[in-house]
Amino acid sequence: MHVCFNCARKNLLRVDGPLPDGANRLNRMALYHIDMLRFALKSPKPTGKRKQTMSEARPFDGIRVAEFGQFIAVPFCGQMLADGGAEVLKIEAPEGDPTRRFNPLAPGESRIFLSRNRGKHSLPLHLSNPAARPVIERILAWADVVLINFRPGLEEKLGLKPEDLLAAHPRLVIASVTAFGKRGPDAGLAGMDIVLQARSGLMAANGRMIDGRPASGDPVSADYMCAMCLSFGVTSALLRRERTGKGGIVDVSLMQAAMTLANNQLVRSQDQDGPAHEAALQRLAEQRAANAAYEEQAAAMPNPRFPSMSAIYFRTFETADRAIAVACGSHSLRMKFAEVLGIEDQGLQETSLQGPRWDPYYAALKTEVESIMRQASAEAWIARLNEAGIPVAAVRFPIELFDDPHAHANHMFHDMAHPTAGTVRVLGPPVELDNGGFQPSDPTPAFGSETDRILLGLDFDAPAIEALVASGAVGRRLRVPDED
Repeated sequence: MHVCFNCARKNLLRVDGPLPDGANRLNRMALYHIDMLRFALKSPKPTGKRKQTMSEARPFDGIRVAEFGQFIAVPFCGQMLADGGAEVLKIEAPEGDPTRRFNPLAPGESRIFLSRNRGKHSLPLHLSNPAARPVIERILAWADVVLINFRPGLEEKLGLKPEDLLAAHPRLVIASVTAFGKRGPDAGLAGMDIVLQARSGLMAANGRMIDGRPASGDPVSADYMCAMCLSFGVTSALLRRERTGKGGIVDVSLMQAAMTLANNQLVRSQDQDGPAHEAALQRLAEQRAANAAYEEQAAAMPNPRFPSMSAIYFRTFETADRAIAVACGSHSLRMKFAEVLGIEDQGLQETSLQGPRWDPYYAALKTEVESIMRQASAEAWIARLNEAGIPVAAVRFPIELFDDPHAHANHMFHDMAHPTAGTVRVLGPPVELDNGGFQPSDPTPAFGSETDRILLGLDFDAPAIEALVASGAVGRRLRVPDED
């Protein structure tokens, strides 16, 4: 049955020359119904291991994903889908995903690459080479989901504009990531995590500074949040397709993802906050005109938190030996914290702490509390605060987590046996689903090692494959950048 579907598809796709509008519509409708029947019968997949039965436990088993992306958001989304059972075909440039070369453990296999690219099948494909177009077309006809992350304008240049793909493949889910979104004055600009953290207000909201200037920190939080949003969008579109039979277009931007992380700060009452914000923006314009330092500008910004939270109840403290973090998000927790420390906080009897007296009051109380916290060890404070039911933890460095017994009890790590890089400890899937719905996938086979098998699965015969390799459209080995 699978061969018959492919023959029918090829006959429809081989029509030479333009067709009248009505014939074009009939051609597309025939392709659409062939795809629907093929999907309904769960035909074998051309580029992955053939399965006799579908898994009822893994949510994306039988879903085929074409990944046109690099760096973080698209690859991490693709890995999560692979951990859920999807077959993911990663389309890479002839020189590979740039992260392959970041301090590699083995040729083409870096820690960063391995952390977000397991469970895939890699095809080196020179997308701008005209000879690559038939390969792209067959990948699109094969896929259920297409993940795209290109610099502005490139998707249209490569013939991968989502609207055109959906018109040609009505059941296809096309999920696209951009830096700033597809509309507005910044839509055509390039961007990466640190740039979008700055542009979105997230960097300022996080409050981290180095030598008086704003800093993002090492975690590329906007990128990973973007991957989570992309995954949610894909699964939503697939669920809708199950109900309607129609695919769709998912748009996610780094800017929106970063703003979502700053959600608490991006709420404004037009009546109550508007005038204060206008005054703050006026002060900010004056400070910038006077070349004031960033630290001075930040200090003049309105603080959405009660002064008691940042001073006492929702912060880190130095103890006698190490730092701890305390979170008293409710009034009852703040009461308990004050009781454990033996302090009196007059603000706990108030419903509003917006008056001018509270800033100096909590500045003085902050000094008192910090002094108390330094008088005992972190272990002692953690025991006392846990006993009172107050959320608390010691501040740990990432390398302390690799052998953390609690992390391992919850399967947060996975020891991946890599054929050339050895055993690599990586994070497991961020979601658990009963009956093994999500499982850490095997390493992606070596770059270029599956080229012939993948192309054969897409119905290219051996001479056609050799012609594609000779043209430079596809590769069988990792090419050095700028190599002819």
